[in-house]
Amino acid sequence: MERTAVYPGFFDPITNGHVDIILRGLKLFDSIIIAVLKNPKKEALFSTKERVTMIEEIFADQPRIEIQVFGGLLVEFVRSHKGRIVIRGLRAVSDFEYELQMALMNRQLDPDVETLYMMPSVHYSFLSSNIVKEVVSMGGSVAGLVPEIVEDRLKEKLRQGKLSISQ
Repeated sequence: MERTAVYPGFFDPITNGHVDIILRGLKLFDSIIIAVLKNPKKEALFSTKERVTMIEEIFADQPRIEIQVFGGLLVEFVRSHKGRIVIRGLRAVSDFEYELQMALMNRQLDPDVETLYMMPSVHYSFLSSNIVKEVVSMGGSVAGLVPEIVEDRLKEKLRQGKLSISQ
């Protein structure tokens, strides 16, 4: 039986912390579905299509990774893709309360779906998409913190005047 895990997120933008979790997840699972959240209520710098395109380019050489867009309940998405495991990154104690609530609610909705928490590599433990956007908006470098394609797209958003601290 193939072991497939789902790694959900908004990925606005994807960071090297996300990439780290995904690549390490491939050591545990036969395949990973990166589930990109489409949430019209959440303001994003990158459109869903832009986020998916960047992720596809980053993992173009990884046949065991699939990228899908989802909205609605995560457990329904997991079930529809015949998965049972959700991978989540856990950076700090501040992440724990929210992640615990989500995992317990998902378990309530579907007791067969388990959540696996993975700690990021130490040099990504502080990293978030919001911090990346803030640094770029102030003219700072995020080299080594995001894939090169993401850094290029962030700089383009900055040149276009579409990147501000409020995002």
